[in-house]
Amino acid sequence: MRIGATRKGQAALEFLTTYGWAFLVILIMIGTLAYFGILSPSKILPNRCNIGPEFECVDYQISAATNEFKLRLKNNVGEPIIIQSIAIGSESATTYSCSTPPLTPLPMSSGRIEDLKWSNCNSAASGIVAGEKGKVFVKIRYYSATSGPNYAKESYGEVLSTVV
Repeated sequence: MRIGATRKGQAALEFLTTYGWAFLVILIMIGTLAYFGILSPSKILPNRCNIGPEFECVDYQISAATNEFKLRLKNNVGEPIIIQSIAIGSESATTYSCSTPPLTPLPMSSGRIEDLKWSNCNSAASGIVAGEKGKVFVKIRYYSATSGPNYAKESYGEVLSTVV
């Protein structure tokens, strides 16, 4: 065996070992940051409400303390509409639901802002916890006041907010 061949092999092994240890340290650091919640994407994401261009979310609140979901919507359709139904839900195994939805049908003139409130919600059962981010899906079925219910449309959206 040549002496030069073993030195090259030893250098390659030392090189790989050094990078292996560095890689292991990086994995431990990432694991530690994730464990303590520093890398939690839900804490980094901003609160938001998106329900298509037809409706503007003026304000919103998900409350685990009072088991309520509040939504302040503005009619951006450009003409008077009638909201036929509003359904809410979540992506958890037990879907987010409330036993007291807002009254529908709900007429809304163009540009009108309406306060909607759901109560008696199953916050704890659906994983909505105070102090953490909660996501609620919203489906609004509406129609133009001049066209009638045979021409109903649907608008889908979501509310992502820190639960109070």
